[in-house]
Amino acid sequence: MLAELAIANAAFGVIKETIANGGDIMAAGQHLFSFFDNKAKIAQQASKSGSDSEAFFALETIKQNEAALKEMFIYQGRAGLWDDWLQFQSEAKRKRDEEARQIALAAIKRKELIWSWINGIIITVSVLTGLAAVFGLIWVILKRGI
Repeated sequence: MLAELAIANAAFGVIKETIANGGDIMAAGQHLFSFFDNKAKIAQQASKSGSDSEAFFALETIKQNEAALKEMFIYQGRAGLWDDWLQFQSEAKRKRDEEARQIALAAIKRKELIWSWINGIIITVSVLTGLAAVFGLIWVILKRGI
């Protein structure tokens, strides 16, 4: 979690520096993605870890940086840029969640396929063994009977 926080803080610093040097907020696009991707990773790790103080303070730092970014979007960007950015972020999250769901679904299907093959092989071996035993028994009866 500390690595993600360090990356997010570095990205935020580059964004601030870009704007302070007279650059447009859109010039720091890659760093914006880095900041928000690491924000999502930190939030995900914080929800897994429960009530960890490290997670709390990492999220608090991210919230403060995000509030500063919101101001930069509002005052340095065009009208409605922050709302468009939030909409874009929600779409990106939806796509990431859908991809993760598809990957999990593919893994489940792969396991089901493997188990169906294993079951088929076990059933085939069992049937063939049973048939061999029956024919062997019949052969023994016929040989002893003669």
